[in-house]
Amino acid sequence: MVGGVSTHRHDLSQMVMLKDNHIWSAGSVCLAVGKARKVAGFSIKIEVECRSIAEAKEAAEAGAEIVMLDNFEPAALAVAAKSLKRDFPHLTIEASGGIRRETLAQFCLPEVDVVSLSTTTQGYSTVNFSLKLCVEGHDPHNPKVTLSNV
Repeated sequence: MVGGVSTHRHDLSQMVMLKDNHIWSAGSVCLAVGKARKVAGFSIKIEVECRSIAEAKEAAEAGAEIVMLDNFEPAALAVAAKSLKRDFPHLTIEASGGIRRETLAQFCLPEVDVVSLSTTTQGYSTVNFSLKLCVEGHDPHNPKVTLSNV
């Protein structure tokens, strides 16, 4: 608390977080946000994990309050965040994925509102375990986003 660190959410009821599986099963970012909004109502924020600037723009246009730019390298993050803040000034932009204490400063950019790294809350080693849907045309491996593929 002294350093300004906060938990992402205290429990699953505090915010809707749409990840790739939710988006793929809904059919698109826009459809996933629409379905989430119907269930969550007007008072709960919706965050969308985005793997490209196109997904982030689609999320913002669909009404998400927060976009999580996941696995963006710092240079790609800077370009994406600047573009998003220009087009959606009230959008909260979160950087996440692969960020460590040693690299944290590279992700602290003027257009980035939140930087999340699980190492601040986890004092133990973990197993990277996820259940991904296998959907044709979607890469479940979550590759790094570089300047060449923003």
